[in-house]
Amino acid sequence: MFLIVGLGNPEKDYADTRHNMGFNVINKISEKYQIDVNRSNFKGLFGTGNINGQKVALLKPQTFMNLSGESVKEAIDFYKLDLKDVLVVYDDIDVEPGKIRIKRSGSAGTHNGMKSVIQFVNNENFARLRVGIGKPAYKTDLIEYVIGHINSEDKELLEEGVNLAVEAIDIILKEDIDSAMNKFN
Repeated sequence: MFLIVGLGNPEKDYADTRHNMGFNVINKISEKYQIDVNRSNFKGLFGTGNINGQKVALLKPQTFMNLSGESVKEAIDFYKLDLKDVLVVYDDIDVEPGKIRIKRSGSAGTHNGMKSVIQFVNNENFARLRVGIGKPAYKTDLIEYVIGHINSEDKELLEEGVNLAVEAIDIILKEDIDSAMNKFN
């Protein structure tokens, strides 16, 4: 089984924010492959299905971003997954809107959701797919930028990144992470 985790905040209040790009990718995959992500489990919303013949689990932690690791750790432990079978998808201010970056491992950078995941799994050696959201004009506006309203022009550009992320995940599951990195990085 391959676990794909999208980081975000509970959607009722945060659905249309930059900080929910991970959830947006999971929602798009769910729709494309008809995998319902509606079961409550692992402190999140969860669903299983198949993508390109590969059994997958999709997870959207409902713990709020800063505690995402709790949910991820529970799912990994339940399925006894090796970290090579885990992909975490999240927003990144250091990647331009409409672009993505894929890495095999690494630090969390400034992303609190990733800090939580790394803390709870006690390891940095799992794949991550960063969906670009860019930076605000002024650093002091960072919180409002990531959880605030997105105008329609920015929304279109961010949707391009979500679509690229779904395409990259297809390649990761059909081929491997190296193929996806070569195409998208």
